[in-house]
Amino acid sequence: MMMTKKQWEFCLDQFAEMFPDAHCELVHANPFELLIATLLSAQCTDVLVNRVTSVLFKKYKTPEDYLSVDCEELQNDIRSIGLFRNKAKNIQALSRLLIEVYSGEVPPNRDLLMTLPGVGRKTANVVVSNAFGIPALAVDTHVERVAKRLAMNRWKDSPLAVEEKIMRWTPMNKWTDTHHQIIFFGRYHCKAQNPGCAVCPLLPICREGKKRMKTNAN
Repeated sequence: MMMTKKQWEFCLDQFAEMFPDAHCELVHANPFELLIATLLSAQCTDVLVNRVTSVLFKKYKTPEDYLSVDCEELQNDIRSIGLFRNKAKNIQALSRLLIEVYSGEVPPNRDLLMTLPGVGRKTANVVVSNAFGIPALAVDTHVERVAKRLAMNRWKDSPLAVEEKIMRWTPMNKWTDTHHQIIFFGRYHCKAQNPGCAVCPLLPICREGKKRMKTNAN
């Protein structure tokens, strides 16, 4: 049975109560740094990205800086991050486009951001919501997992379907906070492995949690 909108409203209250201070954990000082950090975070933890960018952002501060070195040097700077070769190429390509089309500035528009190399919908949503305060709801692995475990969405649903459903059932002024709260919920409580079902306030309405608890009892 799929979750009802009333149940989702209960979830929103619980997310907010459990993680009132949820926020973007990618360390950044401006929209450009957030764009680079979010691009680097694909299939990588925020902890590792922050470790790398703590050095990277001292060396490279502008799009011009990333184009002042050859790609191999940039690859070496981010080598500890997965897919570092493609990410280095994309960083230089988007830096070139930012200079040529946007005067070196990050555009505050999701559709424009998605024209940049290596920038998909999730990355664009993260940037517009956190850097520019534009309501958006990025769906990463945590958000997708939580939505599907709770039967907010079906397991076969795409990330876009998850995004659209959550946005329909969540007030627009709460999209950004809800995004962060669900991420914290998935990252620190409803983990991919060993989720905290036994102490979860959502257990009474969680499809997967009930299954897991029943299986453990047997």
